[in-house]
Order: sequence, then structure tokens, then C-alpha cells
Amino acid sequence: MLEVIGTKKDRETARAVRYLKERRIPFSFMDLSERKELPEKIWRSILSSCPAEDIIDTSSRYFRDNVYAWREYDPETELREHPELMRLPVLRMGQKASVGFSEDFLKEVL
Repeated sequence: MLEVIGTKKDRETARAVRYLKERRIPFSFMDLSERKELPEKIWRSILSSCPAEDIIDTSSRYFRDNVYAWREYDPETELREHPELMRLPVLRMGQKASVGFSEDFLKEVL
């Protein structure tokens, strides 16, 4: 089953959920605002599909407020400790994952 990881307030997450509902594609939704930690299995599938540097949302408020642009950090460690840094939504099916809404990814896995 397709899994959507994001927050209810995020526009891109809402767009992905609307897209799936309009096409009656079954999915499960994981709200990051309610759950701060992701299981190891989910991290493995996300990080095996996308490099950690590409997952970090450099335009996010959390990134700017914590001055990540001016310090050295390990992207994978920071993502695991602070999921607020992720670009949303994360679409995941099995071991494949896509960061950000992508119709091409959905067509590939469905």
C-alpha cells in the first residue's frame, strides 16, 4: 500500500492526498506533526531511494531558524533527529520512495 508522509498543513502534502483521493488510489497517511520519529524501516527505504542532501528542505523555516546554511552537519543524522528538515510529502511504496509530490513516481509504482 502507498504511504504518504507529511503534515496536514503542508500544501504539497495536501496536493498529493487530493490527487490520490480523486483517483481512488488507496493510501495510508502518516502525520509528522503527531509523530516526531520515523521507524528505521521507513528511513532505510527513503535514504536508499534519495541522497540525504536532496531530502533536506533548504527553504524551510526550521532550516533557516537553526542556521543550517552556516554550519557543518551530517545530513542523515540531522534528518533522523529532526524530521522537520524533510521536504514534504514523502511518497513510499515498499522499498521505493520519492521526496516531494511526483506523478511520475506514482505511475511507476502503481
